[in-house]
Amino acid sequence: MKKAVDIIRKNTMLIVLVLVVLFFAAMTKGQMVSAANFTALISQNAYVFVLATGMLMCMLTGGNIDLSVGSVVCFIGSVGATMMVTKGWPVPLSILLMVVVGLIYGIVLGYLIAYLNIPPWIATLAGMLALRGWGVAIMKGLTISPLPEGFVKMFNGSVPDLFGNAALNLTCVIVGFIVCIIVILLQVKNRADRIKKGYEIESMVSMIVKIVLTCAVIMLFAVKMAQKNGIPFALIWVAVICLIYNFITSKTTIGRYFYTIGGNEAATRLSGIDTKKIYFLAYVNMAFLSTVAAMMTMARNTSATPTAGTNFEMDAISACVVGGVSAYGGAGTVFGMVIGATLIGVINLGMSVMGIDANYQKVVKGLVLLFAVVFDLLNKKDSRN
Repeated sequence: MKKAVDIIRKNTMLIVLVLVVLFFAAMTKGQMVSAANFTALISQNAYVFVLATGMLMCMLTGGNIDLSVGSVVCFIGSVGATMMVTKGWPVPLSILLMVVVGLIYGIVLGYLIAYLNIPPWIATLAGMLALRGWGVAIMKGLTISPLPEGFVKMFNGSVPDLFGNAALNLTCVIVGFIVCIIVILLQVKNRADRIKKGYEIESMVSMIVKIVLTCAVIMLFAVKMAQKNGIPFALIWVAVICLIYNFITSKTTIGRYFYTIGGNEAATRLSGIDTKKIYFLAYVNMAFLSTVAAMMTMARNTSATPTAGTNFEMDAISACVVGGVSAYGGAGTVFGMVIGATLIGVINLGMSVMGIDANYQKVVKGLVLLFAVVFDLLNKKDSRN
């Protein structure tokens, strides 16, 4: 009985994700799990995964957040659209300059927070207000469109089927199967490494449950996307970013520094680690990923709009907290964040398909966020006991 409770506790959000998908599938009479809606889930929420990855790094340092990411999306969009549409500059040059502008903002923000000791919420709130106003001013309150086709396809196109099958994209199914194999091998290898090093490990049953649920979700997405247009380029961008940051947080020394700062900043500083540098990197990184999210948003809308990025910071924070990232710092994983972002996306899409009023959708998301925080606190309390 205790083992079963432990398995459920460690995989709660993954189990909740599966149950929520089944719930909306039943409530919408299968419409929720249509191929078109699965593809929409990816394209409409790709920015959440990207921003939540950066927000994860910020929150690890002690529950710090960046309130300006939505405004960065708006501002970078206005700059990029002006270069590509109004001035007719080449797409590669425009992308490079967008990245440079985003990094400049990240450097300034990181310096203010890390070296001038301005509280993150104040510095990023200032950025949120300033960049939103600047972005709208550049666009003169108007939408700039259409964006070049090459730019749109780069972030919002799909991978063609290598087998030329019109009914079912076999390339998508095969990739999904390969990803499942990789997930299994990584889980087994991670368990073996922890045993070798003498670390605490989860039970074999818990690992199998996690693998089965994860692979089921992956193959469900693979089959549904195969029935539509195949693998979206947005999904590839998300996958690459998540894999890179999962490696950084779990396999590199600098990645572990983010956790140690969130666990005990004073002890980390006394051990000789440059905590200011870590804070600086967290916000430069956040600005860079916000720039990538801006490009994804521009491509999905095929335009730059004054309202782009509205409430994106809330989506990113929610995805992290729901995915098990501690609001106090020092705990959280990229895998958990992905589950949280997917759950938020499924809830958004499911309620939209059901035709639930947008205001009530916000109520539901607020309750889900509150539940995640309460669950995290109770889970930690049970672990201590």
